[in-house]
Amino acid sequence: MENVLGITEYSGAVTFWTHDMGWEKHASVGKPVFHGEIIIVDPETRKQLPNGEIGEICVKGPQLFKGYWNNPEATAEVLVDDCYYSGDMGYKDDEGFIYVVDRLKDMIISGGENIYPAELEAAICQLAGVAEAAVIGKPDKKWGEIPVAFVAKAPGNELTSDDIVEICRNSLAKFKVVKEVHFVDALPRNGVGKVMKGILREQLKTVI
Repeated sequence: MENVLGITEYSGAVTFWTHDMGWEKHASVGKPVFHGEIIIVDPETRKQLPNGEIGEICVKGPQLFKGYWNNPEATAEVLVDDCYYSGDMGYKDDEGFIYVVDRLKDMIISGGENIYPAELEAAICQLAGVAEAAVIGKPDKKWGEIPVAFVAKAPGNELTSDDIVEICRNSLAKFKVVKEVHFVDALPRNGVGKVMKGILREQLKTVI
């Protein structure tokens, strides 16, 4: 068994975790590959954060790409001082193991608090009868954003919105509990199976 963090702009694998590195670290993606370096930074100030704090995962090393073909603007957005800003959020523990939390662009800021959709999705999917779930942020005048869940039920299941909210209340801090639930037949996915949250955001506009 092994976990890997892979980034195309880094020529493939950035980190590896294997069982011989310790089962207690199985939730991590391991440590950087040979000659690789990972720093965690505040996504706004781009200042390095101490171990244990969640920030943007940035990578350095000889494996790093030189830039996007004929797209200097896109290159300048992610490549600064030979450091690639991945758009992935995570943290590093005191032993150097890396933990991925979510994508920066998917992070929800509600009342000044950061909410990572992956945490809510994991909680919702614990509920029997949930086939799949995705959480996105909805603009809100009071809170800035609120978390909204799109849930696909398993066939023949009679789950309600209250069931989804209740599992969040039992598993998460109060401010992370989803404020709306929308049931769908299936989540929209691209050719490699990734949930297309942009489509969900567009769908949400029609029910605001």
